[in-house]
Amino acid sequence: MRIRPRRMTGTTNRRRPCGDWKIATASALVLLVADSGAEMADVRVATALPTQEYGYDCSFPVLSTDLSECPIDLGDKADLYRQYMDGCERAYGKETCNSEEEARMEKNARQPSSLLNFTETGFLKMRAPDSVLHLINDFWERNKDKAEEEYWPEGEIHTNHWDIPTDFVSVANDEFEGGGDELVDAISHAAQTTIEQWTGMKQEATSVYGVRIYRDGAILNPHCDRMPLISSAIVNVAQDVDEDWPIEVYTHGGQAVNVSMEPGDMVLYESGTVIHGRPFPLKGRFYANIFIHFEPIGFFDGRPFINKDDPELPPYVKADSVEAKYQYEYFLDGREVPSDFDSAVHLAAGNGDIEALQAIAQEDTESLRLRDEATGWEPIHEAARRGQLDSIKFLLQDEYKDIVDMDSRTHYGEGLSALTIAMKHNGPDHQVVKFLEELGAIAHFWYPNDREFFDTLEENIAKADGEEDEYEYDNEYEYTDEENEHEYTDEDEEKEHEEDDDEL
Repeated sequence: MRIRPRRMTGTTNRRRPCGDWKIATASALVLLVADSGAEMADVRVATALPTQEYGYDCSFPVLSTDLSECPIDLGDKADLYRQYMDGCERAYGKETCNSEEEARMEKNARQPSSLLNFTETGFLKMRAPDSVLHLINDFWERNKDKAEEEYWPEGEIHTNHWDIPTDFVSVANDEFEGGGDELVDAISHAAQTTIEQWTGMKQEATSVYGVRIYRDGAILNPHCDRMPLISSAIVNVAQDVDEDWPIEVYTHGGQAVNVSMEPGDMVLYESGTVIHGRPFPLKGRFYANIFIHFEPIGFFDGRPFINKDDPELPPYVKADSVEAKYQYEYFLDGREVPSDFDSAVHLAAGNGDIEALQAIAQEDTESLRLRDEATGWEPIHEAARRGQLDSIKFLLQDEYKDIVDMDSRTHYGEGLSALTIAMKHNGPDHQVVKFLEELGAIAHFWYPNDREFFDTLEENIAKADGEEDEYEYDNEYEYTDEENEHEYTDEDEEKEHEEDDDEL
């Protein structure tokens, strides 16, 4: 079973993210340093290709399939798009392809106006830091001849893989020489400082994906990335082309800019708000990239990065925005905690009954982190919701530090932390909020992605109970173990996963 995002119903929102204008001029790329004013170490700036003057829905559909208002001649892009969609429909059917394409354009219209921006233009081209290049190039040279065809979900619309398959050499796959989690962590760590200096925000790695290898004729459909892929970097690993294959990005001002890359070049971009793609077919043998993604988590002065207008939302999503409404409609509604609990420990924590908590702890200290079966709420979450400071202090005393996790999340790791719950139900100035902030608590929000939560709740429960191996994720969707079997070559591991699926 593939878990797919639920789609919005009705007519696609055609409002342009940056206002009513359509055509903007971008004759050169403006290069910026982070808003904090910090200097970026070893930044060797490279210029972008000058672009012709055009905006959305010119080189390829971005918000609408109507390309008739493009004021310049870029060739018969409407015919190219028809060929693109015809290929998809031959492979997957018209209904599937149209649904996926509508979802892409809806996200293009929804996210850029709804998420915070951290830089002025939204992207920057530079040479990749030597530490990043060394890791990537070493892996590439040892494994480039072992590439396999990349797997794409049915109807996946972001590339024309149905006609021009992409190949893949995964840095996360320990079956490749030097690959595995250690390499993924090393690459993200090496790139993190550059991303942080550029955005002026502390960042947390969310994904390292690649190396993806595009072939002659490939097209990358313009899109913005799903959350939590917010601050990102593309590194060109290698290429053999007859002419430049630029990445087309739309700045925060809506300007279309085509940026060429050579091996070792890195383009930083705010991938959640900057629409990007490669709408001109690749001319050459191959073009290999790796993608490094981050999520902003805090300020450099120590202030927490919290959505005080709506703590349930990621802090980079504007409250009452189109994206906020979308998140509530398709993911957040229905996640509220029940009005009461059956367990004595939850009731005691919520009522501030310290004597009852002491008695429970004397009988069984493990009960202090008892999860509600339906929601994954622990006593500390209920104490935070009820604003019970004495309960919070009791649960977090040193005696129970190995039992109670101050930053544990509801809904089996998908939901809110005690600090976020306290802010939501009692306000940012409540004594529980102040106490938790002084302890350095983390304000976890609902994990932002395109997965349907309730479809994965049983899987998260199984993982939390140690009954199931961790699930693996690609850049767009969640895979179950059964679907990932084609990626494993170790027969014993395949057998283990098959047995797990049978038990589930």
